[in-house]
Amino acid sequence: MFTLAVVAALFAACSKQKLITTAPATNQASAKNPNDGIAAKPAPSIVTYLTGDGADVTTPAVGGLLLMGGSTDVDAAIHWFLQRAAGGDVVVIRSSGADGYNTYMYNMVSVNSVETIMIDSREKAMLTTVRDKIRNAEALFIAGGDQWNYVNYWKNTPVEDAINYLINTKGVTVGGTSAGLAVLSSAYYSGEKGSVTSTQALSNPYHRYVTLGANDFIASPFLTNTITDSHYSQRDRQGRHVTFMARLMKDFGYSTTVKGIGVDEQTAVCIDASGIGKVYGSNNAYFLKNTGAGAETCISGTPLTWNRNAQAVSAYRIAGSATGNGSFNATNWTFSGGTSYYYYVNNGVLF
Repeated sequence: MFTLAVVAALFAACSKQKLITTAPATNQASAKNPNDGIAAKPAPSIVTYLTGDGADVTTPAVGGLLLMGGSTDVDAAIHWFLQRAAGGDVVVIRSSGADGYNTYMYNMVSVNSVETIMIDSREKAMLTTVRDKIRNAEALFIAGGDQWNYVNYWKNTPVEDAINYLINTKGVTVGGTSAGLAVLSSAYYSGEKGSVTSTQALSNPYHRYVTLGANDFIASPFLTNTITDSHYSQRDRQGRHVTFMARLMKDFGYSTTVKGIGVDEQTAVCIDASGIGKVYGSNNAYFLKNTGAGAETCISGTPLTWNRNAQAVSAYRIAGSATGNGSFNATNWTFSGGTSYYYYVNNGVLF
């Protein structure tokens, strides 16, 4: 029978919290500059949680994308994600929470380590220690939270550069859930001012909560001209998603093609290195694309109208399964194993 002390020691051996601090620079006094001799502002400390071996390894990891819709994680999709690390180091980044993924991932598939890094300020996102930990990963997962924090803290920093390096140069699998999913596409809803509902967005495409960005953060070739959304049907987000697409066509240079991927809770889209995806989990994934011209009416203070003969946006719905259902080709936007239909909007009402 283990004593409490023994149990505590065993837990500490499996998952260790580390505090990483970059040593501050100091200036020596100088008669030429009265400010000399004042210590520079210390670099921020980074909290990380490590489970497994702290030594960096290199393995034949393979690329891909994991797009998960939030709520309970999809075990089969996480298993798919971890296998692609080929026994290497898995890194989880987030701006809130703790080490909830460490033991879960480490015990699911044999990997060298799982390390969670808390990056909750721009100052921390500028540190080379954080950049290098991300770049050394054989798989990267962006946890849920608040996507505005991710945009605000990580955009135009070495963290952004490291994520894009993993996707486009090193070629390893990168995934995210909820807010982590929201920032993986070329266009994104930032949520800077607050979370917009479908009713608000459809009633006014320029509602102050409709805060969008495009082509200036994470760049995945499989998600160009695309905006993602999570908690999809559970939070009735189809209307706001279509509104985002209309705004992207009008204001963000997506005048010819705009696409959307919406993922339900407890559901994930897993896309391999060749761009072929399957849907895992207990609910649905939705794939949207404009059929032609943009919205007939998309102006501030006026309900959206995007009809185009009742075929404004083509949609394809694929139900998830434990083994991966349907087929999605991100390179040419073709599908099988699901149901096709159209979305259109008349005077702020989605059909």
